[in-house]
Amino acid sequence: MKEVGPFKMSKIMIPIGLGIVVIAWLFIREFDLKSFRNVHFTYSSIAYLFLAFLLIFGRDFGMMWRFRTMTDWDLSWKQAFNIQILNEFTSAITPAAVGGSAMVVFYLSKEGINAGRGTAIMIANLFLDELYFIIICPILFLLVPMGELFNATSVITSTIGVIFWSVYAVLFAWTVVLYIGLFLRPDLVAGFFQLVCKLHFLRRFRTRVDKFAVSLVSSSHEIQKKSFWFWARAFGTTALSWSSRFLLVNALFMAFTPIHNQLIIFGRQLLLWVVMIVSPTPGGSGVSEFAFREYFNDLSLGAGPILVIIVIWRVISYYMYLLVGVIIIPRWIKKSFGNPEPDELTGILPEIQKSHQHPSNDVD
Repeated sequence: MKEVGPFKMSKIMIPIGLGIVVIAWLFIREFDLKSFRNVHFTYSSIAYLFLAFLLIFGRDFGMMWRFRTMTDWDLSWKQAFNIQILNEFTSAITPAAVGGSAMVVFYLSKEGINAGRGTAIMIANLFLDELYFIIICPILFLLVPMGELFNATSVITSTIGVIFWSVYAVLFAWTVVLYIGLFLRPDLVAGFFQLVCKLHFLRRFRTRVDKFAVSLVSSSHEIQKKSFWFWARAFGTTALSWSSRFLLVNALFMAFTPIHNQLIIFGRQLLLWVVMIVSPTPGGSGVSEFAFREYFNDLSLGAGPILVIIVIWRVISYYMYLLVGVIIIPRWIKKSFGNPEPDELTGILPEIQKSHQHPSNDVD
């Protein structure tokens, strides 16, 4: 099978195929010519589509800015752009629980950031991402009634609510662990994980946990030196990126149908992302399209508009990163490795993922 750098083409084609199959199935199941007549591309809809592309830019700009902030501006904008695209590409071809964060240390090392410092940045970024969700969800619950955020019109959507609270509890606990490990008692958290891995059925994870424990302690010493304003800027860039990611869906809804309460759209997209963390498919492909359709089925949009929104949403927020990644990766590989033999590259992805797995981070 043809490869793009260390990535087999099959890893790219599988999520594309899953997404296309589900979208095609939705079109066949719900095709109604009258409904599609309600889809109009007016000057207003074109303007909102342009806004959607600006929000995609905001999503990437926020992450690029954060990479530059976390490295004390040692990365150029071009280097930050490469890392961000590679990060999104990895997230798109791996299950959500693995995500792109597993490769960040590797990508940073190829841009001149040593492994110890790169590990500190990766763990800090993970903490900032989780912190954003831990904070934003309660704010949404204060502003929007629970019944409107959690669509319980079917068994499937009711299940989404149950999954959300389960995943949110895990995210909250993981964020607390990261906070204690990074800012208070890294030795205590590292020791706890190492102690747990002495259990018989967890011993196979012991080597990875030992590496994580060492990285956590060294990362804490690096991170505790940072000022309040450093963290304020880092969290601000995190909020910019993730908020842009979810506001993209608001722009798409506004392009094709009037929705008065935009907080419902924003909130549901955010909650859906939390649920998609447990998706077993690469980048949530297939599952995301189906869950999106089911979760917004109570807004009486009609089959036509909602299916058009799903297609555009996945194209510009998911498939576009696969395309850009395929273009960028060969050049980045050539720059970072010179002209290595194909056999040298084949094992890079599994080896890095094997040594840097974490509970959560990326999905679209």
